[in-house]
Amino acid sequence: MIKCIRCKHVHAITKSGIVRGKQRYFCKDCNIYFTLPHETTADMKHKKHMTTIVDIAKALNVSKSTVSRALHEHADINPQTRDAVLEMARQLDYQPNLLAKSLVNSKSNTIGIIVPEFLTYFFPTIIMGAQQVAAEAGYHVIIMQSQESYKTEVANANVLLANRVDGVLISMTRETKKFDHFKAFEKHGIPVVFFNRVCDEMDTSKVLVNDYEGALKAVEHLIKNGYRNIAHIGGPPALLITHNRLRGYKDALAKYKLPFKTELVVHCNLSKKDAISCAEQLLNLKNPPDAVFCVNDPVAIQLMLVAKKRKIKIPAALGIVGFSNEPSGEVIDPALTTVQQPVADIGRSAAGILLEAIAKGEEYKPEKKSLKTTLIVRESSIK
Repeated sequence: MIKCIRCKHVHAITKSGIVRGKQRYFCKDCNIYFTLPHETTADMKHKKHMTTIVDIAKALNVSKSTVSRALHEHADINPQTRDAVLEMARQLDYQPNLLAKSLVNSKSNTIGIIVPEFLTYFFPTIIMGAQQVAAEAGYHVIIMQSQESYKTEVANANVLLANRVDGVLISMTRETKKFDHFKAFEKHGIPVVFFNRVCDEMDTSKVLVNDYEGALKAVEHLIKNGYRNIAHIGGPPALLITHNRLRGYKDALAKYKLPFKTELVVHCNLSKKDAISCAEQLLNLKNPPDAVFCVNDPVAIQLMLVAKKRKIKIPAALGIVGFSNEPSGEVIDPALTTVQQPVADIGRSAAGILLEAIAKGEEYKPEKKSLKTTLIVRESSIK
């Protein structure tokens, strides 16, 4: 903090260029320019100091407790004093130490979100929905991406624990089969809400869409449009959504008395490379499918691109349905039929449940919420 050499004030000091290698200052109160005798520009570059309430108190010649109460807008603070403190805090670029505050209050007003990827619109849209609810409740959000890596996911969890978050929203990686890093939150009394990709080993709240119903409607739609040899590109076997969508596929076939053929079901790790491999595996069959229900839209789009290279006409020779209603599905030709999920609502619901769990503490009872899907019919599935 720089004091005026005449009036000793700090709040009216501004920088005014360099003179002979020294920083020059100007005091708005005294209208004088000055330099500090032993300070050079090199000193200024290496000087680092984060403003504290002590600095604000010294600048205004008030007590630390007065500054603290003003910053927290206590009712017993004179409005003029409060305004002076807030203005000085702004001038000195004061940033509250949230971690120190959380140590005192045992509450950080921060929640964490762990997602597997940002490549599609799905998880970013969920995050935006969750952030909206958190912000309205006065909570900050720390967002972590695991990049579909179990090791990174464990590191993400440790970072959130170290930051003393009040709660966590989690969608697991495709690799996750051990859950100790999630159970660590429970041990520390930090509530967890899973969404989309959930852990059934833990008795926590979960927000899902009705994957089974969505898959059933998708395959039923293909059957009603005249397709009979229907394949399924599923997701990673470790994920619950994979099993629920596969179950919907099987039950739709059974409902219309169509045989289930094991060679028509392949599993994809959700990467572009593996999606292409699965598409080629199905199209290389001696009796290839005339339609495919895919675990998500990115996989369905890769299938469409592979089919186009082979001059397979969509939907005349191959009907395709995806899942999730990615924006890219509308612009590809032909436009992709898909199962729409209420994506932003997933984030809003999960955040709302988490905030309720934080507020109720040990009294909170975990809940499972299932959101409805909607079939969006486009050109890729109508013969």
